[in-house]
Amino acid sequence: MKLIPLSQVTVASEVAVTRKLNDANRFDRPQRLGYDCTAMTTCYAYDPIEQKHTLAGHPEHRGRLASTMALLQQDGILERLRKIDATAATDDILRAVHPSAYVRYVERMASSGLNHLDPDTYVVPGSYEAASASAGALVNVTKAVATGQAYNGMSLMRPPGHHALADRGMGFCLFANVAIAARYAQRQLGLDQILIIDWDVHHGNGTESIFYDDPAVAFFSTHQYPFYPGTGAARDRGGGNGIGYTLNVPFPAGVGDAGYARAFDELLTPFARRIRPDLILVSAGYDAHWDDPLAMEMLSLAGYAALARRVVALADELCNGRLVLALEGGYHLDVLAHGVLNTLRILEDPAQEISDPFGPARALERPIDDLLADLKNLHKL
Repeated sequence: MKLIPLSQVTVASEVAVTRKLNDANRFDRPQRLGYDCTAMTTCYAYDPIEQKHTLAGHPEHRGRLASTMALLQQDGILERLRKIDATAATDDILRAVHPSAYVRYVERMASSGLNHLDPDTYVVPGSYEAASASAGALVNVTKAVATGQAYNGMSLMRPPGHHALADRGMGFCLFANVAIAARYAQRQLGLDQILIIDWDVHHGNGTESIFYDDPAVAFFSTHQYPFYPGTGAARDRGGGNGIGYTLNVPFPAGVGDAGYARAFDELLTPFARRIRPDLILVSAGYDAHWDDPLAMEMLSLAGYAALARRVVALADELCNGRLVLALEGGYHLDVLAHGVLNTLRILEDPAQEISDPFGPARALERPIDDLLADLKNLHKL
């Protein structure tokens, strides 16, 4: 297989996306999208209760957000954004996705000391409160965006959620945050069609399984494959009435900025236009970065920013800007911090400069022409 030097890769569509967004700054975008320009535009949710969920030596520990919040405060961006309360999700909100017995099981296991829901997923006293707040924060941001209090937003909470099944926690995840927010948007906010985009390096098996048969919630995932959790094959396209509403992009190791950009341009864009969502939710993991210790993809921070700009453009085109992101993975603390900072900058103003102290990957990128051709054929895109 021929490998392409990153220095020789050009993504023409990225130039077009950037050019399109250059006039879309934070002062005129809300007006174009029908919002009150006197209100704050981008919103975020955070509460230090997430710090209670931690275990020394585990990759998913409280230092992930401690360092991220320190950088955001140093930058000053949070002062320009609207803060949304990170209140705990009610039992009714959690039970819309998780059986009551499972919710009580997580609460009981956490309250009794250090325990594990699976070999990778710990709970400690405070984990239930942190996980409930993580789910609740995302619901609150979703409500703010869907009701016009903000035109987009991001929940900066942990633990993450996209691996959690309805009745089982796994992969560092206790509750299925994005699925909970999507179900809330369906049932409480009256949104008919939702698109979930998962750019975490690990397949969001929990999110996929919860909506696999539901044509009202479409799921698009880019992920390393085969890799943890072992799901996300190209042939998995949904079940029952939901066939065709799941689009998995199973990348081999070594895919970088050009490959991810092509997947978003050639697969996600026509898929999203087919779905025509009322809301876009994103499981935003930053562990596909070339320096992340838990995976082997080769995105740069600039590459992540390019994905964020594409998703903002799709939300503006298809659903009046309604876009909500939830933090998932990312285990290089500085990469995570700069990735979140860049995402918030792009949500606020897609033309803002980004911060990338790491630069491009220092290796050759793997081409994915055959994979893209197969997926286009499979999904008739």
